Amino acid sequence: MKYIFSFYGIIDLFAILPFYLTKAFDLRALRAFRIFRIFRALKLIRYNTAMQRIHIAARLMKEEIVLFLIITGIFTYLTSCGIYFFENEAQSMVFSAIFHSLWWAIVTLTTVGYGDVYLITMGGKIFTFFVLIIGVGIVTVPAGLVSSAVSKAREMQEDREDTEISLKN
Repeated sequence: MKYIFSFYGIIDLFAILPFYLTKAFDLRALRAFRIFRIFRALKLIRYNTAMQRIHIAARLMKEEIVLFLIITGIFTYLTSCGIYFFENEAQSMVFSAIFHSLWWAIVTLTTVGYGDVYLITMGGKIFTFFVLIIGVGIVTVPAGLVSSAVSKAREMQEDREDTEISLKN
């Protein structure tokens, strides 16, 4: 009875309820509730130490990730302004405003480079070289943050397990 009225019990009810209701009624709109099946997977977190480690790592690096996202936003805006300055006169249709230059800045800083917008001025090409160098850092910094946080979380879990073992002895 306790499980039925718990959070996960209600999620399970919402996940299977549309199946049984569609047998009796034509309520196709209730199929949207099937998305709650995804939440059933969250129960696995309690039993998997790797998932617990990722959760600990996310808590450890929360502030760094927020700071990183703020700095990335600033770099994106500055890059949009810079490319607008260099390419507006040569390509006024593509770089008509700083907001329109934002797409190029995001694609270039994330080093995706779709190729849908390309530069024709020498200043724009030189500016892009420096933006690409910064973009490599934007891609690699979160990877370093995540790996160090997961390592720290592993150490914390191992220390906790060692403490529990020594208390049992």
